[in-house]
Amino acid sequence: MEEERLIASGFTSDDMDIETSLRPRSLREYFGQEKVKDSLSIYINAALRRHDALDHILLYGPPGLGKTCLAGIVAAEMGQNIRITSGPAIDRAGDLASILVKLEPGDVLFIDEIHRLSHAVEEVLYSAMEDYEIDLMTGKGPTARSMRIALPKFTLVGATTRAGQLSAPLRDRFGIIFRLEMYSPEELCQIVSRSARILNVRAEYDGLLEIARRSRGTPRIANRMLKRVRDYAQVRGDGCITREIASEGLNMLDVDDLGLDRVDRTLLLTMIDKFGGGPVGLDTLAASTGEDAITIEDVYEPYLLQLGFLQRTPRGRVCTAAAYEHLHRIKPDVSEQNAEQTSMLEQN
Repeated sequence: MEEERLIASGFTSDDMDIETSLRPRSLREYFGQEKVKDSLSIYINAALRRHDALDHILLYGPPGLGKTCLAGIVAAEMGQNIRITSGPAIDRAGDLASILVKLEPGDVLFIDEIHRLSHAVEEVLYSAMEDYEIDLMTGKGPTARSMRIALPKFTLVGATTRAGQLSAPLRDRFGIIFRLEMYSPEELCQIVSRSARILNVRAEYDGLLEIARRSRGTPRIANRMLKRVRDYAQVRGDGCITREIASEGLNMLDVDDLGLDRVDRTLLLTMIDKFGGGPVGLDTLAASTGEDAITIEDVYEPYLLQLGFLQRTPRGRVCTAAAYEHLHRIKPDVSEQNAEQTSMLEQN
């Protein structure tokens, strides 16, 4: 399952004991996403000079890139409190109303997975974001009446991994929209270096860079790998993370040089060995690997597509030459395959 994988980008219980302590508390401590940081710094300083609440912010991008962390930094830089919730946790409009009426002027409300809000809850959020007011119905039947409640000016920070599923009316009410990009190995090396100092882990630059290279451009994965390699270094080494120790530790955990794990390689090898590299349909691939089709499409494929190891075509999934090379397989000659198929048809 995806949550058991070392390279899972989603939040797991294994991250809970260290991720909170490793999160940066200010923009100065936040590495990477330079364009986002520069823009955010300007907006925050401008709002502070006006003594006004910051405009509503939408953060979107793959999981594990620091959306929750940025929301906390916004609140800290503004000197305000933050209230954290998620789309699935807000079932009814009344649930959202109870959160909104407890906010103080300037507070930050962070809603993770905001694309999963119900339509009824969204309707309440529209007026809250735009007019800082909400309309609630009290009573039932003939005695029901509408009551308008004024809200303090607050900043909503919404986070989503699926911006396309956000309704247009909700998206248009965000004044600031940022897309978080995958991190470079050098940026991730800065992040794990900071984490190593916080965790009192001895490490060489090359060892940290090796972890960063295999972290799939995701800080959450990098910090998780750092913790696992730290354990390996303490048992199999002298406690210092060197390049050799990092490489040995991650190889033991089945994470290769590009951050692929056993599940990724099984998916690609199934396509190559059983289906000649494709094209192969998603349902067929799911049945052959024993994985759920939605899990393959949403969890495994995105990184393989990003690496250029996989292509989606109208006829199905196809492995690229890069995938064959990485897995030390020889890509069949298409012209020879076509000739063999033609010969078989002629014989029949």
